[in-house]
Formats: sequence, C-alpha cells, structure tokens
Amino acid sequence: MQVYGYAVPSHGTPFVPVRFDRADLKAGEVAIDITHCGICHSDLHQVDNDWGNTNYPCVPGHEVTGVVSEIGAGVTKFAVGDRVGVGCMVNSCQECESCKAGDEQYCQGPKSCTLTYNGNKKPDGTNSYGGYSTAMIVREEFVLRIPDALPNDAAAPILCAGITTYQPMKHFGLKPGQTLGVAGIGGLGHIAIQIGKAMGARVVALTRSADKRDEILKLGADDVLVTSDDEAMKAAAFSLDMMISTIPVKHDINPYVGLMKANSMLVLVGNINGFDDVASGPLIFNRVGIVGSLFGGIADTQEVLDLCAEHGIRPEIEVVEMQAIETVFDELRNGNPRYRHVIDMKSLVDDQSARDNSIEIAAPDRGDVVPA
Repeated sequence: MQVYGYAVPSHGTPFVPVRFDRADLKAGEVAIDITHCGICHSDLHQVDNDWGNTNYPCVPGHEVTGVVSEIGAGVTKFAVGDRVGVGCMVNSCQECESCKAGDEQYCQGPKSCTLTYNGNKKPDGTNSYGGYSTAMIVREEFVLRIPDALPNDAAAPILCAGITTYQPMKHFGLKPGQTLGVAGIGGLGHIAIQIGKAMGARVVALTRSADKRDEILKLGADDVLVTSDDEAMKAAAFSLDMMISTIPVKHDINPYVGLMKANSMLVLVGNINGFDDVASGPLIFNRVGIVGSLFGGIADTQEVLDLCAEHGIRPEIEVVEMQAIETVFDELRNGNPRYRHVIDMKSLVDDQSARDNSIEIAAPDRGDVVPA
C-alpha cells in the first residue's frame, strides 16, 4: 500500500511531504484511511529528539481516526466503513503479565509494545510511521471503535490526552466526592478536568495565570488555584486527594506536594525529564506518593472514548491543514498553545502538488503490524 505523509527526514530539518509503502494487509489486520490526526506535545519532543531516542525519518502521529477501508482474514470486530481510531501503540506481545492484565502499554515482551510511530518503547532501531499520513494498517486488537456521538476530529485527542489522564484516575481509584487537582491546563489538562467531573470528583484547576480563570471554569472546574499566588497556595495546603500533573517540562514540584492530603497521590503524566531537589520530608510525614503513569491499555482507551461520548466531553480543538504543520510546531516550541490541534488529512489527500513533489522514504519496519 503506497501512503503519503509528512516527515522530518533528520534532526533539525523541517517537515517535508513523503511517500512510502506499508506492507500488504495480512490476516488479523485492519486497513484504515486516515481522516484526522491529533498533534500531541510528545510529537514535538520526538521530532526535536528531546528524549534522545528518535528514529529518523520521523512520521509522527498517535491520535489517529479514520474509516476502515479493508479487513484481513479472520477479523471479526470491524467491517469496511466503520469509524475507528488508533492510539499510542499498535502492537505488543499479548502474552506477558501486563498484556494479559489489559496494560499493553507496559508490555514486558522482548521488544515491549510497538509505538504507533518511532518504533518500540525499548529502542531497538525499529521505525514505525504514524498518523501524519493518509493510511495505515493495524492489527485488530489495537483498533478502537469511535462512538456515534463523537466526530472523528474531536475523538482524535482522546486517544492520547484522554486516556493518559483517565487511566491514572481509574487505576489509583478516584472516588466521587474526592478533590482532584489538575496541573497544566493545556492539551491534556483541559480534558482531565472534564473527565474528573464525569467521574464525580470536585476538580480544582492549577494555573500560573489568573487571566485563565473564567475560561477554565467554563470547562467545568469547580475552582481555580493560581499557583503564583502564595497566599492562595498556603490556604490550599492539604486539600487534594489526587493530582494529575500534565506539565510537560522540568519544574519545581515541591509546592504541588504541599497541596496533597495524607495518603494522596500526585500523578505525573507529562514531565519525563525528572526533577531537581525534591523534598522527601513532606512525602514521608504525610504518606504522599509521587507516581508516574503512561497512556492506557486498549480496553481502558475504549472505555474513555465511551465515557466521553456518554458525558458529552469534547476536547477544545483547532482543525488545521497538513501544510500548516511547521506553524503549529513553532507555536508548540514557543509556549504550548491552548488545547489541541487536529490535522484534517483531506488537506493532504487533495494536495496533488505535495504528492507529486513527495520524497520517497524507506518502508516502516514490520513491527507495527502482526509478524509475518
């Protein structure tokens, strides 16, 4: 299958239109014509090699929605014409303890889970290509059904931002009536507010800017805590049962720890670069846990899609054309824009000039579909 997309050929180069071949459809696989793909902050980290693990050429995109164009032999869950999604991973061993528990994202197989782009979670040179492209082929077990109440453009960010914030709320047992703090009210945080409310929590949004208060309250937050206001932070000490921190960069975590009740959890889903000088005393004296959480497994991803459909949860999105990708990435580099951008892939499908001038790149490794 010949596919067109946009890729960064090497570190420090801009996006260019590309073409490549995806392996032919095999038994157990689903072919998808991509209609939309969300732009995640992690796409920027990978393109810029901020984590030192990027495989080039890099075709990003792990918030993929589209329509089934063909199914392989033995596929039973999907039919041609179904609206479907693909999230952060497209393969795992399906046999280890984590996979059997529905936590495929923590696959302990020889290669770990295969990410939708940039290869395996444990770098081994595998280079899978993601959703900044016109089509993909994915094994049936890693395809999600888009509920009727969710349009494809709105569903796309839920496949990463939605599941990444929902999964720790579920896993660590957020209960109705508890107080949930959400730090970082951007791409992930504004969805976390809505999900927390749907789960029955009282939600407090944490932001550095008082100017965002009215906008945040419109998202459904019960209160807004301005972290630059020292008196407000003191007054809010020991008030949170759980916090989801979506802040994607290194920062001082100690003021946030001071907000946590005894026996509470501060969950990190954004910053993977670590912290400097974390004070251990408040953790010990109040039995506060600082834990990390990756995106969620396939069953939980379907669960959060259904939850968002049921409760009318929608990410705030701006739909953009594929050709605007450099502009969007510049916005991300210069101060994380509010909420989410979603690429309308029709803009690439209809761009004859981009296809005519595309650069051919090597086919992605077979790791992103069922082994032959």
